[in-house]
Amino acid sequence: MTGHAGGSALDVENASVAISGRPILRRLDFSVAHGEFVALMGANGSGKSTFVRAMTGLRPLSGGSVRLFGTDISQFRDWQRLGFVPQRASAVSGVPTSVWEVVASGRLTRRRWLRPLLGKDRAAINDALEVVGISDLAKRGIGNLSGGQQQRVLIARALAGEPDLFFLDEPTAGVDLPNKEALAHALAVLKDRGATVVLVAHELGPMARLVDRAVVMRDGRIAYDGAPLADHEVHGPLFGDAHTHHHDHVDGGTTRDHVPHMASPVDTAPDEEAAR
Repeated sequence: MTGHAGGSALDVENASVAISGRPILRRLDFSVAHGEFVALMGANGSGKSTFVRAMTGLRPLSGGSVRLFGTDISQFRDWQRLGFVPQRASAVSGVPTSVWEVVASGRLTRRRWLRPLLGKDRAAINDALEVVGISDLAKRGIGNLSGGQQQRVLIARALAGEPDLFFLDEPTAGVDLPNKEALAHALAVLKDRGATVVLVAHELGPMARLVDRAVVMRDGRIAYDGAPLADHEVHGPLFGDAHTHHHDHVDGGTTRDHVPHMASPVDTAPDEEAAR
C-alpha cells in the first residue's frame, strides 16, 4: 500500500446499470477519498452488490462513469492497486490447497509470470496471514477450515497483493462472532496503515467503530450519504424494509432526528444479482 495526500481514490458520476434492459442502478454519484473507510449499506435488493461490481469493472455501466485514482475505468490498467473480496465466495477448490498457497496467489498481480516468489513476496504473504490472524493455519488444508476462517483467508489473499483500494462485499455474512471480530481487527490494521476501504455490509457489528462515512442504498439509488449510522437506523423506516435482513440482524431502535440527504432519482448470474 502506498500513501496519498488528499484527492479521491474513486469517483462515480451519474452511473447507471441495467441488466436485461431492467434498470438496477439509477444515476449514482459517489466518491471515496484516499484513506477513507466507507460502509455501503442497505436492505437486500437495494443494489449494493451490483454497485460494487460496477465500481470494480465486473459489471458494465449503461450510463455515467467510474474513475479509479483519476483514470476512467475503461482506460485503467493498474489492477494490482485494487483488492476485491466477493460475497459468499469459497476458497475451496477441487485440488487440495493449503492456506499459504491460497494467500500466495494474491501476489500474482505483483509478480512477473512464472517467476519464483521473491523475499518481498514471502514477506507480504506472511504479513497478510498475520494481519488476519491465521498464521497458525498456514499449512492447513483450506477445505478443513470453517466458513469464517475461509473468509479470512480470502481477505488475506487480497491483502497479499498490497492494494491501495479494498472492496469487501459483505465479508461477515454468515460468519460467527469470533471471526467477525477477527475481521474487524484485520480491517483496523488496514485502516491504521492508510488503506482506502469500501465495505459493503448489511450490518456492521464489530466493524462499526472503523467507519468514517455511511452510504445507504435503496431501490438502486443513494438514499443517504453522511455520518456513520447504527445498524438499526439503516434498517429503520427511513431506508427500507427492516425484514429483508440476514438471520443475525438485531431489530429495533429509533431513527435519527435529521433528514437524510436524498440523491436524485462477480460471481452471480444476472437474474440472481438483479434481485439483490
